[in-house]
Amino acid sequence: MKTTILFFICECFVSVLGYPEGNISPACNTMLPQHNRYVPQTNPPPYTITVSKTTFSAGDSISVTIQASSGNVFKGFILEAWTLGGNAITGTFSITNSNTQGLSCSGTNSAVSHTSPADKLSIATAWVAPADVGPVKFRATVLKDFATFWSGVESDILMPVQMSNVTCGTQKFCFSNQANCNPNSNNCFFMSAVPYNDGFVIEMSGSPPNPGYVAIGFSDDQIMGSDDIYICTTSSTGVMVQRALSMGHLPPQSRNLSTTGSVITSYQNGVLKCTFITLSSISTQARANTTSYYIFLANGPSLANGQIQKHSQTPSISASKIDLSRFVGSVNAQGDGTRNLVLGHGALMLIAWMTTGTIGMLIARYMKLSANQVIHGKGLWFLIHVFFMILTVILTIIAFIMIFAKVSGWSDDAGAHPVLGCIVMILSFLQPFGALLRPEPNHKRRFIFNWVHGLNALVIKVLAVATIFLGLKLVDSSTIQWLPKVMGGFYAWEVLFYIILEINKHVKSKGNYEVPDKMDHNETTILGIFICGNIAFLISLLVGIGSS
Repeated sequence: MKTTILFFICECFVSVLGYPEGNISPACNTMLPQHNRYVPQTNPPPYTITVSKTTFSAGDSISVTIQASSGNVFKGFILEAWTLGGNAITGTFSITNSNTQGLSCSGTNSAVSHTSPADKLSIATAWVAPADVGPVKFRATVLKDFATFWSGVESDILMPVQMSNVTCGTQKFCFSNQANCNPNSNNCFFMSAVPYNDGFVIEMSGSPPNPGYVAIGFSDDQIMGSDDIYICTTSSTGVMVQRALSMGHLPPQSRNLSTTGSVITSYQNGVLKCTFITLSSISTQARANTTSYYIFLANGPSLANGQIQKHSQTPSISASKIDLSRFVGSVNAQGDGTRNLVLGHGALMLIAWMTTGTIGMLIARYMKLSANQVIHGKGLWFLIHVFFMILTVILTIIAFIMIFAKVSGWSDDAGAHPVLGCIVMILSFLQPFGALLRPEPNHKRRFIFNWVHGLNALVIKVLAVATIFLGLKLVDSSTIQWLPKVMGGFYAWEVLFYIILEINKHVKSKGNYEVPDKMDHNETTILGIFICGNIAFLISLLVGIGSS
């Protein structure tokens, strides 16, 4: 009996004391009052949180109000702003009246609470938005009395007007085609996603053609088709957000786009941006039950009505499947293994068919007199020619194996590039075997070998040039497509030296040189100048594809 009376007295004492003046800093993280034996109510709360606006920029002051429904009051509360992805307290409160006070939860005035246990119908405060933060929402615990309280009372989501990559990996998942690129710049294609109920808060930005679009896709594999895509596109009426089902090479089928809250769009200085909240889960007509997807990031032109056209470059694709419902991280398309191998493949093909192959062919045609020393029964020109051509074939084989060993499937989006590449590979592989069957120099059928060997080399060269041009168009993400233009400059340089060497050869063939060893072998000088320019063009292109 004494114990019961003592417990009753203690509980009354706690009820009177508790936190009547709102100094509840120990409850910052849990947002639960230290009221033993009492738990939050599970029925819908009779309180709401309203905000003066649902978008914000750094430094904005937003009015936040906790309101009781008709016939209800509350005695105490704690109110905080939480990031949607990272679940961290953010921003500061500006104390606007004597009924509220700031708490130092994650910094000065990072939360706000009551100052007295008097009954309240509503309470208002002001929140100052920080810089470089993602979507946030206000969360409160509201006490009707000591034993009756509701936690998890939430406001609508507030969306930042300005996108940021600062919180990538901590508050949201990000995917971009330049390492850590700024989503507000005109050389960055960017998307982010934060899980929200059954949907996501999605951001996307980029500099597509004008008019044009930026799109993100969720796929069961790394090949387009039956994919859920979200599109930010310009139209005659402004910027619009669409949802569609990708049909591969057919126009996408429009799907219902269900959103909530503010849809933020802008198109300024060539940068197209859309931020929105989906209410539905990802649906790809999956071939297997999964919650993980490959992510595509694409852009291209659009029509005046917003209808998108084929993407301008090959989409950036994540190297692995991503589970957006549980994973918070950051992926750069530039850093994934597939893309690095694609660029490595391109670099090897440039070295093979800009440098080693070209030099080997020039030596065979123009250096027979200038490099006619005999080594082990073979002319020096011949040995150098064989060395460079074998090196070219080896580089081509390695590049071929790299791309087919890593890239999953044959992408039709690459156009004729892989077809021509395969032809170049086959003809390059056959060329040295044909050379092993050549007859002696004085054989009556030697001219047939010379014609076949030379013609095959010319075909390989022409196809390799076409293949490289198509490949550079695929990896060049710039709007002016400068890599193919540099390649065009190189081939103009190469044709110029072919003409110079051909004229030089023709002039010498008309002369009457009785002592060839005393000839002025200016072919060496011409070839040396060509190689210097060749290397300069090659370095420019290698740097270009490395940063594309």
